[in-house]
Amino acid sequence: MRNKGRDRHLTVALATALFLTACSSGAVAVQEIKTAAAISIEDGGVSSAKRVIALANGSAEILVSLGLKPILIGRDIASTEEVLLDIPIVTSGHQVVAENILKLNPDLVLIDDATGPLAAIKTLRENGVKVAQVRQAWTLSDINLKIADIAGAVGAIPSGTALSEKINQSLSDVKKADRKARIAFLYLRGGSSIYLLGGQGSGADSLISAINSVDAGAEFSKDPFTPISAEVLAELNPDVILVMSKGLASVGGVTGLKALPGVAQTTAGKKGRILAVDDSLLLSFGPRTPDLILQMAASVEELMR
Repeated sequence: MRNKGRDRHLTVALATALFLTACSSGAVAVQEIKTAAAISIEDGGVSSAKRVIALANGSAEILVSLGLKPILIGRDIASTEEVLLDIPIVTSGHQVVAENILKLNPDLVLIDDATGPLAAIKTLRENGVKVAQVRQAWTLSDINLKIADIAGAVGAIPSGTALSEKINQSLSDVKKADRKARIAFLYLRGGSSIYLLGGQGSGADSLISAINSVDAGAEFSKDPFTPISAEVLAELNPDVILVMSKGLASVGGVTGLKALPGVAQTTAGKKGRILAVDDSLLLSFGPRTPDLILQMAASVEELMR
């Protein structure tokens, strides 16, 4: 969820969200997607950049899929794929620390609109580090733009084109769910038991559409994220509730989710139709997205039986 406009909506929503204290008994079943296979090209690996730090959302995994992992010397904390675990994290939480980056002597740093603070980015540029802006992806059609920005920045444009073509072909081959479902994406953060409804532009709406389903939240709100009351959630009455895995854990797991006001009154709550997806995977919009969509379609099909 890394976008300034979306961050503003999220900040407002969090500030006005309900503090939920309802309780309930009984467990809820959940379908969980923990990983997805990444598409990659076999003949990549040629670039002009030699020492790259990837801070833009999803840029590290795209470099790997381009066959360019050897040039990757640093990543952000949100890039948690297993293939990246041996690459150092250079951020403090989600904040850029210029000193951590400068000591690695990169010749290129990839950022997006959510990378900050701006003072740290300014420090990098003042020290002669090339900083390249990568467009964020919130829809399937945005994936090509993100890959093009990254491939262009590292000097591997032909490889970027090849990867995009391969991903596009995989997306066109994706089998949609046979039965259309109404799905609500809930962005959850525990402690204060706040939950938000994903609306138009949340990113999840594009994935939900890709599996032949309807985003109930996008029908309700034109904003990417809004606070939601128990009454609204019950009125939307989704067949399936989609969440991020860490968000689900933050409210006490599936039992805690069902305890949130409104959830138990929905068809999804009553029938235990909960789909949890790894946080770094759900809105990654990159090489793992085609397989994610396949798994989401299969999971929804299973939940709707």
